Amino acid sequence: MQKKPIHNLRWWIAGLIFLSTAINYIDRQTLSVLAPQLTRELGISNIEYGWISQAFLIPYTAMFIIAGILIDRWGVKLVYGVAAAWWSIAAILHALADSAVGFGVFRFLLGTAESANFVGAQKVAAEWFPPKDRGTLNGLVQAGTVTGALITPPLVVWLSLHYGWRTAFVATGAAGLLWVAAWFACYDLPEHHPRIGATELQLIRAEVGDETASIGTTDVRWVDFFRFSQMWGLLVARIISDPVWWFYLFWLPKYLTESRGLSMQEMGMVVWIPYLASDLGSVIGGWYSGRLIAQGRQVVDSRKAVMLFSALLMPVGVALVLQPPTPVTVLLISLVLCVHSAWKTNLVTLTVDIFPRRVVASVHGLVATGGGIGGAIFTALAGYLIEWGSYTPVLVLMGFLHPIAYLCVRWMVNREATLSDFLKVTVASPTEVG
Repeated sequence: MQKKPIHNLRWWIAGLIFLSTAINYIDRQTLSVLAPQLTRELGISNIEYGWISQAFLIPYTAMFIIAGILIDRWGVKLVYGVAAAWWSIAAILHALADSAVGFGVFRFLLGTAESANFVGAQKVAAEWFPPKDRGTLNGLVQAGTVTGALITPPLVVWLSLHYGWRTAFVATGAAGLLWVAAWFACYDLPEHHPRIGATELQLIRAEVGDETASIGTTDVRWVDFFRFSQMWGLLVARIISDPVWWFYLFWLPKYLTESRGLSMQEMGMVVWIPYLASDLGSVIGGWYSGRLIAQGRQVVDSRKAVMLFSALLMPVGVALVLQPPTPVTVLLISLVLCVHSAWKTNLVTLTVDIFPRRVVASVHGLVATGGGIGGAIFTALAGYLIEWGSYTPVLVLMGFLHPIAYLCVRWMVNREATLSDFLKVTVASPTEVG
C-alpha cells in the first residue's frame, strides 16, 4: 500500500537537520558550560583548557575534508547517521574523565565525527532544496547551532546541580542516539522517498536537478577546486571570521564568571540570551538573502549584501573592553552573535550556490576546514592571552575580523567566473572525485 505523501516534505527534512545540529552543539558545549566548575575542581588552568579545546578542533577540522569525500561517495544517509552515533557515544564518554588528559582524549573522539553534521547538511541542501530555499535551510542549520548553544547552559547547569556533572554528559549524549534512529527511518533521496508528493518532486527535479545537469556529469578531483578564486575566497573568509563564534562558544561562560563576576547560577540565567539573538540572525539572514533572490537579484550578490551589512556591525563588540554593566554586556554580545550568524548563514550557502551538487559535500568540507583552522589557532591563542593578561586583546581583535573577511569574499568570489572556470577545470582534469 502506497503511503500518503507529506506536504512540503523537504521542510520536514530540514527539521531533522535542525534537530541534529542542535544536539551536535549541545554535546560540544556541555564541557564549556561546566568549565568554570571543572577547571576549579580538577585544577585545570586556562592554558590547559585552551588545549582541551584544541583536542576537539584539530580532528574536527581535519575530518571536514574526509567527511565530504565519504558523503559524496557513500551517500549522506549512511555517513551522516554513523557520524551522529559516533559523536553521541563520544559525548557520553566524557562522564569518565577526571583530568585534562582524559577530557582531551574524549574531546578528540567527539571532534572526529561532529563536522560530518555540517557537510551532510550542505549535501541535503543540494539534493532537496532549490536556490531560493537554500538560504532559509542554512539559516535553520545555523539556528540549530545556536539553539543548541541556547539550551545547553540552563539544561547542563540544572543537571549538574541536581545529579552531578557526569550525569549531564550522559544525558546530553544520549539524545543523539535517539536522533540516529529517526534519521535512518525518515531520510532518502527525493527520487526514492516514499512520502514525497508529485508536485514537490517535480519542483526539486526542475530547479535542483537541471541546475547542475550540464556541469555535474564531468568528473573532477576535489584538489582541483583549489584552482578557483571562489574556493580561496570562501576558505580564507572562514579562517578569519569563524574564530568569533568559537570564542563565544568555548569561552563565554568563563568570561561571564571570571571577568564579569557572575555566579554559575547567574551565568546560566543570562548566557542563553546572546545565543537566542544568534538564532534570530541565522534565520533572518538566510531569509532576507532568499527574498532578494526571489525579487530577481543575482544569487551571489544577494548573499554578499547581507554579509556586508553584518561585517560593518561587528566592530561594536570592541565596546566590551569598557566592561559596561551586565545588561549592556549581554546586549552587545547578543548583537555580535546575531550579525555573525547572519554572516555565517550566507557564507555557507555560497558554497552550495557556486559548486555542482555532486561534489558539494567535498567542496564544503574543504571550505569548512578553514573555519576549524581559524578556530584551532584562535582558541589556543586566547588561552595564552587570557592566562597571561586579560580578555581585552581578544575582544579587540574579534571586532575587526569580519570586515577583513568580507574583503576576501568581495575580491575572490564572483559570479562571472563560476561556471566557465569549472568547465575549464573539468575538461582539463577528467578524473574521479576524491
